[in-house]
Amino acid sequence: MFGRGNKELDAAVRELAKADTLAFGGVGIAGTLLPVTEAYQEVERQLDAHPEQARRKVDWLLEHGSPAGRAYAATLLGRVDPAGGRAAWEALRGEPAEFTTFGGCVMGRTALGEYAAARLAEG
Repeated sequence: MFGRGNKELDAAVRELAKADTLAFGGVGIAGTLLPVTEAYQEVERQLDAHPEQARRKVDWLLEHGSPAGRAYAATLLGRVDPAGGRAAWEALRGEPAEFTTFGGCVMGRTALGEYAAARLAEG
């Protein structure tokens, strides 16, 4: 899955695959971007620039990533394929593994299944 090709995309997917924190923006009082957030943003850019290649990596991440990595993958998938994103969230709904979440300054912890159910409830 990794090797020759797009080094930025590969590095970003590797970072997301081992993620233990989900944060889509800056965290803490200073609004610091975590490396995993920067990796997510890189994959977003790559989905626009190299959609087929990036989509394969997102699909791989959905299958092989950490719980937070799989949440990032489902979010990214929903951005380019809403039906596929919804199917991914459906498949993740029963997952008990937990990860850390950030919403600005607020840190929390949730199970992947609970997070998936909340995403599905949002529509």
